Amino acid sequence: MLTPPAGKLRAAPPDRPGRTVSGVCHGTLGELYQGPLRAGPAPDIAVVSFPVDRHSWVYFTHSAHDTRSTRGTRESHAPGPPPLGEKSATAARLFLQHFGLTLPPGRWTTHSDLQVGVGMASSTADIVATLRCLFGLFHLPYDTDVVLGILAAIERADSVFLDEFALHLSGRHRVVRRLGTDIGFHTAFVTEPGTVDTAAVTDLLLAHYRRHGEEYERCLADLLKGFASGDPAVVARAATTSAALSQRVLPKSTFDSVLAHRERFGADGVFVAHTGSLIGYLFRRRPGAGVKSGLSAFFHSLGHQCSFAQGGYG
Repeated sequence: MLTPPAGKLRAAPPDRPGRTVSGVCHGTLGELYQGPLRAGPAPDIAVVSFPVDRHSWVYFTHSAHDTRSTRGTRESHAPGPPPLGEKSATAARLFLQHFGLTLPPGRWTTHSDLQVGVGMASSTADIVATLRCLFGLFHLPYDTDVVLGILAAIERADSVFLDEFALHLSGRHRVVRRLGTDIGFHTAFVTEPGTVDTAAVTDLLLAHYRRHGEEYERCLADLLKGFASGDPAVVARAATTSAALSQRVLPKSTFDSVLAHRERFGADGVFVAHTGSLIGYLFRRRPGAGVKSGLSAFFHSLGHQCSFAQGGYG
């Protein structure tokens, strides 16, 4: 729930026409953990999202004349869909309402290298990038409470609004624990075909969590110990356990092969998008050219194109 701005916080007017402001937000490669916060009959869905060095960008260019459509999300002379998606447009509207602001004349443009519907948090990243753009446009300090309030009004969300790892209740939009920026991995991953409707499988997941609550509790405890000690090997092992638990309820077709070949490639662990279609390897050290060639051939033999990306922060 959004609350009115405290004190006398006031937005500065946007700068001169022609100025472009941007907002940027990273996406994810699924999660290092998704499961119950603790064992029990009524589990909350907790996640430790796995940030990736791929992003969503949103730009607003202030102009002297209004180039927006009456809905404020489409350039008046540009055919095709509006630059802002429906959720991002809703986020912009809620932001303006919260601060009592009016969007000046101008145009939105966007860019993203996050795939949609596979577990890269593209929707949440688009919303956060839009809000960061608006904070910048009106010279307001970035406020995670405002961002959380807007996200809560729109969708279940990943913790991409933070620039660090976090244990987060995605449905309640509550950060349980911040986990810092000491852990990082190199990754090799693929995207399996198909998408998962998170809302449609929520009841299935909760029943699975109740059946395996103690296993998840141990997994999460190990993961948090790894973060607390700054040990990526411990984090990678816990992520592999979480992926294996997820395989029992929302299986990946390549999981058994990927897990079986982990040691062959010297990977420290396996990660998945628990309610998406990503699966891949975690490496503490950057794989060399020979290992990358072997990984690419291996995933190609499974029918998929391999990608490489930096995950986390360390």
